[in-house]
Amino acid sequence: MATPRTPLFGLFPSPQAADHTATVRLVRLADELGLDLIGIQDHPYQRRFLDTFTLMADLLARTERVRVFPDVANLPLRGAAMIAKAAASLDVMSGGRFELGLGAGAMWDAVAAMGGPRREPGEAVDALIEAITVIRRLWSSDRGLQVDGEHYRLAGVHGGPQPAHDVGIWLGAIGPRMLGVTGRLADGWIPSSPYTPPEQLLDRHAVIDEAADDAGRSPSDILRLYNINGRITDGPAEAWLVGDRDHWVEQLRELHTERRIDAFVFWPDGGDHDDQVRAFAEVAAELR
Repeated sequence: MATPRTPLFGLFPSPQAADHTATVRLVRLADELGLDLIGIQDHPYQRRFLDTFTLMADLLARTERVRVFPDVANLPLRGAAMIAKAAASLDVMSGGRFELGLGAGAMWDAVAAMGGPRREPGEAVDALIEAITVIRRLWSSDRGLQVDGEHYRLAGVHGGPQPAHDVGIWLGAIGPRMLGVTGRLADGWIPSSPYTPPEQLLDRHAVIDEAADDAGRSPSDILRLYNINGRITDGPAEAWLVGDRDHWVEQLRELHTERRIDAFVFWPDGGDHDDQVRAFAEVAAELR
C-alpha cells in the first residue's frame, strides 16, 4: 500500500437560494480556518438551488486560498464543451483554485424535465468517456479540434483558454464500469458515505487500481476524496461520525490510513453550521 498523502479537508455547503448569505459566510469561514476544498452539488432542476457554476464563481471571488469544485457537475444538462469553457474560465479568474468534479448523470426524469437527454446507464458512461476527451482537448491551445463521438462532437473549434493550473477531473462513481473509467482516465474519485459506506471502500479502490494498472498509470496518482455526513458534538460518541472531536479524529484517521481516503468533504448534519465548521477545522488540524 502506498504511503498516505497528507489529508485534505473540505466543506459541502448546500446551494440554497434562500440561504446565500449563510453559504457565503460558511465558505469564507472555511477559507479563513485553513480548510482546503469547497464542494458544491449540482442539481439545476432543484428549484430551491442556485446555479452551481454561478455560485462557484461568486465563492471564488470572495475567498483567497480554498479550492472550489462541483461535487459533481451535471454533465447531461451542461454538456461537455460548456463545462470545459466554464471550468477553464473559473480556474483562470481564481488563479488556479478550481477543480472539476464530474458525474455521468442521475435523476433522469428531472433531467428530461429540463430538456436534457434521458440516458440508459451504459449510454451515460459512454457519454462521460467522450466528455473527458472533449474537455481535455478544449483545455489545450490546439486549433481546429475534431472529436466525432456519439454524444459529443467538436468540429474544428479552437481550444482555450488554457486553465491556470492542471485542473483535476474527479469522478463521482459507484458502479464497476465507472470505477474502471476513474482508474483509466480520471485524476480523482469522489464517493459519498451514504452510498459508499466505509466497509465498501477497499473493494472499490481495488477496481480503480486494477484499471489504472492496466492503463499504465500509477494508482497512487488518483486522489481519493470522500463526502462525509455527520455531526461533531461535545458529548460521547453516538454513532459513526457522530461524537466529539476525539471520536472524529479517530474515525477519520482510520479512513485515511486504513481505507486510503486522501480528502474529506464535510456535510454537517444538524447543529449550528458555523460551529460545526470551526470544530471540523480543529479536527483537521489534529489530523494534519
